[in-house]
Amino acid sequence: MFDRWGVWDVLPDSGRRRWSLEPFESVGPLRFGMRPVDVTTALGGIARSPQLHTRAALPENRYGTVKGECWGLGLTFYYGLEERLRGIAVDALKGPQVYADGMALVGRAPSELEQWIVDRSEIREPFSELFYVNLGEPGSASLGVVVCAQRAGDRLLTRPVFLPAEAMNAPTRYLPTEVWTTR
Repeated sequence: MFDRWGVWDVLPDSGRRRWSLEPFESVGPLRFGMRPVDVTTALGGIARSPQLHTRAALPENRYGTVKGECWGLGLTFYYGLEERLRGIAVDALKGPQVYADGMALVGRAPSELEQWIVDRSEIREPFSELFYVNLGEPGSASLGVVVCAQRAGDRLLTRPVFLPAEAMNAPTRYLPTEVWTTR
């Protein structure tokens, strides 16, 4: 890997964990609806340090989301007040590589992934597949993902946010504002 890790260094795909997306069900070993202790257990053999779980609700969020992080794996988790997993954000620089229909979703050029979603919408019902949030981040309604952006020095890379089916009606209202900002 790297001798020294810089703030903008991007882990190559060969150095990332390989996870599969099961839309609305799971991302790698993580299933929507899990409790924080179950997430920590699922990552136990993978993560060097356990999940940091913040019990205080995040500001500006009607749903009272609780945040958990596993920085060693480049993952951020969002739980409802009932402490059930309701969202997963994967860091573009060091998170696991998540595949959907054979396409790598993490750490890619945003335009490349947007075009892939557009192409997918041509073989599906376009108005029920492709959507945009905030400042034009594309989403796939059939995959339960919003493709957010994250800085890597002077470039932007994809930082996908995975959601359960019940979030698809209003994804930006389902999780706090911080989720949808470019990092």
